[in-house]
Amino acid sequence: MSVDPFEPLGPSSAELDAITAEWPLIAAELDLVDAEIAEINAADHGGPSPLDWRRLRRAEARVTRVAAELAARPATRKAVA
Repeated sequence: MSVDPFEPLGPSSAELDAITAEWPLIAAELDLVDAEIAEINAADHGGPSPLDWRRLRRAEARVTRVAAELAARPATRKAVA
């Protein structure tokens, strides 16, 4: 397999812009996964505390809120070559 020396090896600026635009959702989903892991681990210590449940609910709400905000943004059109 040969590599074109003129082809960029990393993501394009448009791809980086898309990642940047979606980063709030990525961060919210990571927080949700952290809360879910904490809840699973709490089972070994007598079960989740009210604080664990609150953290999980807030993380779920944040994912929902950020996803709705992203969905409400106007879509950008890509030029087709």
